[in-house]
Amino acid sequence: MDIEIKVRDLNLWYGPQHTLKNINMDIPKNKITAIIGPSGCGKSTFIRCLNRMNDLIADCKVEGVIEFEGRNINSPDTDVVELRRKIGMVFQKPNPFPMSIWENVAYGPKIHGERNKKRLNEIVERSLKEAALWDEVADRLHENAFGLSGGQQQRLCIARALAVDPKVILFDEPCSALDPISTTKIEELLTELKHSHTIVIVTHNMQQAARVSDYTAFLLMGELIEFDKTDIIFERPKRKETENYITGRFG
Repeated sequence: MDIEIKVRDLNLWYGPQHTLKNINMDIPKNKITAIIGPSGCGKSTFIRCLNRMNDLIADCKVEGVIEFEGRNINSPDTDVVELRRKIGMVFQKPNPFPMSIWENVAYGPKIHGERNKKRLNEIVERSLKEAALWDEVADRLHENAFGLSGGQQQRLCIARALAVDPKVILFDEPCSALDPISTTKIEELLTELKHSHTIVIVTHNMQQAARVSDYTAFLLMGELIEFDKTDIIFERPKRKETENYITGRFG
């Protein structure tokens, strides 16, 4: 198994609150890893550690090693802008920018210095195709992104993340605000994207984790209780706490 990200002895505090406790995990390359667990167990906090989004929180302190491309991303000399280009993120609620569909997707490449209009057009088309949105928006690229449905807006946000060619994409409950049909489209898209990207998804939806992921991590009160192939976690977990959560006895 090729490893994309190695997490070693990860601890995180929000002020005095010890939110993540000694997390150790190997996130496999070109697979979908689901992070499950009850509300407040540290799932979103954990994936925000993987591209240092927690840097934006004032009283947050992180210790431990997160190794990506052979380097500890927590070291002071990490270029955080470049890190977030390589490890992109899609949030719970669709958050398109207040601009056209085209401008949304071209935004990242432009920030990173791409000025060639032909090249930008190619990137926009490729990214929208990868996000399974091109056929729905090809004739309205210069319309405001807010005119799209919720599911389309979420796929636009995925296209925007794809436009800068990341290695890893983090998804923080990407379907929680979507209807079942839009959810199915996103899940099909994730399955397609893992052939070229490493995916980490936080989900409250146990069926979703079982459907789309290759590996599953179960977090409880900031601790990693169990991490294994998804079928093992759901069919024959090794820990009683995992079994209780999977079968709905708590959480």
